[in-house]
Amino acid sequence: MKKILLALSLPYLLSAHTIPELFDALKSHAQTKSDEMAIKQAEVAKEMANAKLYPTINLFTKYDYTSEPVGMIPVPPDTLVKLVVDPSKPAQPFSQNTFREGANFTMPLFVKSIYTMSAKAQKMQKSAEAKKKINLLKNEAVIVGANANYLYLVELDKSLDLKKKSLLETQKTIKIKVDNGRAPASALYKIDDSINQIDITKNSIALQKEQLINSIRSLTGITLEAPIPMQEVSTVQTSDDIKSLAPLKLKIEANRLDVDAQKEKLYPSIVAYGSYSFSQAKAYNNNENVNETYGNLGVVLNIPLLAMEDYQGIKKSKIQMHQDEVEYEKLEEELSSKAKMLQNSLPLLENSIKLSQKSIKNKEKLLDIAKVNYMSGRLSTEEYLRYEDDVVAASAELYKTEAQKWQTLMELAVIYANNIEEIVK
Repeated sequence: MKKILLALSLPYLLSAHTIPELFDALKSHAQTKSDEMAIKQAEVAKEMANAKLYPTINLFTKYDYTSEPVGMIPVPPDTLVKLVVDPSKPAQPFSQNTFREGANFTMPLFVKSIYTMSAKAQKMQKSAEAKKKINLLKNEAVIVGANANYLYLVELDKSLDLKKKSLLETQKTIKIKVDNGRAPASALYKIDDSINQIDITKNSIALQKEQLINSIRSLTGITLEAPIPMQEVSTVQTSDDIKSLAPLKLKIEANRLDVDAQKEKLYPSIVAYGSYSFSQAKAYNNNENVNETYGNLGVVLNIPLLAMEDYQGIKKSKIQMHQDEVEYEKLEEELSSKAKMLQNSLPLLENSIKLSQKSIKNKEKLLDIAKVNYMSGRLSTEEYLRYEDDVVAASAELYKTEAQKWQTLMELAVIYANNIEEIVK
């Protein structure tokens, strides 16, 4: 018996990977990196919002042509009079062709919407970080669930192997009886068909295994040769708050700030501005070269009176906010109901596991009795095969229930945003 148990457990002992190793691989795989890019995008959006608080400085060079001579710089009246009455006709700063180089700047002194948009961008960054965490938990739950089903299929495969071994031994005995005329040939055909059905089922199981292996590989890049034994080392912590909705909750808070920002675009704003230019031209009165410099600084108060685009922006922001609020309420109700169902299911699943374990022991004893009765001719082939099927069915139910328990635990962990790495080892 010990040798049989060792042989059955050997694939797990030789498993080349562990659950923590799969989790670590997940964190560096493309699935997780895409969420990291979303966080970086949110960080850039926050930096762009804050950048509007800094001055904007530009260098420029330009050429102006006018149909009539115009002033290269503003000239005070008393200076202009002196230029006009001077008999020597000095070059006057007026021309039709003017080249200018210089710099200008603008800087917001008070634009309320900029501060609010910055706060919105910060909320969106937190939402992206929360989404990354929840997506990581979802993918970890998928890995655990796939591995649990992989374990279930492997155990079911082993039960089928034991059944096939038992049938092959019985087949040898029945063949001797058929050859001696002590049993009908149909008994051999029935057992042979049962063995064939086992092979068909095992082939189907092999296909399901490949799907589960691929599911884990797509998330981690690791191909499992055998399922990984798992142990629950911590219980799922529940609460009244559906923490998996944190990303959407933060997004709604950001949307509220966006509504405020759209309204604040209608507030008065104060902006500083300034420029410095160096102008070169030929004076219109004597074609002599003239160089002039000119600079200015100022502050402007803008008061929006009619801005239809901003009013429409407010409506659009409110619609988006209400849409997300409705979605949040819908998901909160769905997940609260699902969480309650899952919590109620756990003790039932645990009880089913205990009952299945007891059922397997009973059915194995009944199979031993049935095999003796069948060999002695007191039981038909059909009845005997039913006992064989009952043992496999009971074993399958046990492994399936254990897989369901793992999946239930993982769903609860995701809903309440528990650290799965602390739950499963």
